[in-house]
Amino acid sequence: MTNTEPQPDLYLPHGATAGDGYALDIGPERAGWGYSSLRIVELEPGGAHTFATGGSEWIVLPLEGGCTVRADEEEFQLLGRETVFASVSDFAYVPRDARVQIASGAGGRFALAGAKCERRLPARYGPAPEVPVEERGSGNRLRHVRNFASADAFDCDRLIAVEVITPGGNWSSYPPHKHDEHRPGEEAELEEIYYFEIDGPHGFGYQRVSPSREGGSDVLAEVRSGDAVLVPDGWHGPSIAQPGHAMYYLNVMAGPGETREWRICFHPAHAEGGYR
Repeated sequence: MTNTEPQPDLYLPHGATAGDGYALDIGPERAGWGYSSLRIVELEPGGAHTFATGGSEWIVLPLEGGCTVRADEEEFQLLGRETVFASVSDFAYVPRDARVQIASGAGGRFALAGAKCERRLPARYGPAPEVPVEERGSGNRLRHVRNFASADAFDCDRLIAVEVITPGGNWSSYPPHKHDEHRPGEEAELEEIYYFEIDGPHGFGYQRVSPSREGGSDVLAEVRSGDAVLVPDGWHGPSIAQPGHAMYYLNVMAGPGETREWRICFHPAHAEGGYR
């Protein structure tokens, strides 16, 4: 790293933040920022997990298996999926200042994507068939984006979250881009978490974050299933999948802007041709 001030570790290998009932637990205090959170809950068959949402809104997203989510006297049955590579999933939104229980008869793994927020929106169910799926790029830049909680697909106060499947040997999150400044109409300030899973027991990928300012974030990490990378600032991308092993990542974003929007700026050295 080129920065001189202390900075939280931006590459978090599998297990680095495990504890308190979570296989992964990244919140604003751990990340050193103000809004974005991600937790992974692993439940044995018949298991349950209860948590208070506090000052954050959350989306419960099945990674593997299905579950029942109870919040605000509402109950949602999530069918889930076999793996993140198999399909999109249904999900549940739960508001701030609520008590939530996740229960699974067959067991499974569930992501909790969260953001500190002000408004208390109603608990809601997100059906899998309504998730917009975008095929972005072509050739070795082709990837599949599942916009389940993008800014224009599902209403949240601050939270933005999407999934990306990158085929083996392909690049995604390319050209490198950033969203670390508030520039109305051009760029939104957003903190971002990348959570990775790789198809196959020995698969891996690479994630790059390069400085957009003096002393900014600088990461080149080999990533495997269960790893995460924090992006408080900087150009992020490419995300590169090992040939023969598809790569999944879950992006969780939030920021201080008055408007919930995803606006990015491309690296001037790589932006020719736009975001493909």
